[in-house]
Amino acid sequence: MQIFDGIISDRGSKYAVSGGPCETTEDAKSFIKKLCRKKKFAKATHNTWAFLSDDGPVKNDDGETGAGMIIARMLERDDIKNHIIVVTRWYGGKHLGGDRFRHVQDAVRYYLENGL
Repeated sequence: MQIFDGIISDRGSKYAVSGGPCETTEDAKSFIKKLCRKKKFAKATHNTWAFLSDDGPVKNDDGETGAGMIIARMLERDDIKNHIIVVTRWYGGKHLGGDRFRHVQDAVRYYLENGL
């Protein structure tokens, strides 16, 4: 498990990105459970994730509608299979509108450049 914390900050919201090997939905649930053992991540507003299995994309928005699909599409574009990426957000009190999707993309890009 690799974690990059504090990579993006905007209007009080803070982002982290993490990832690791993942082949099944059960692996994904286990990964999130392990991540949330860290108190900081357990208290996050959203832990959005996706991975590509042999059967296609598997994703979870965790309340951040559409964010899982962004992660899945970026994984598909780079043909990265069996590796989960989780974008974590701590809500800072101000709505970010469409900028939140740009931040998800930036977080995934950061992970792809530094985590793989």
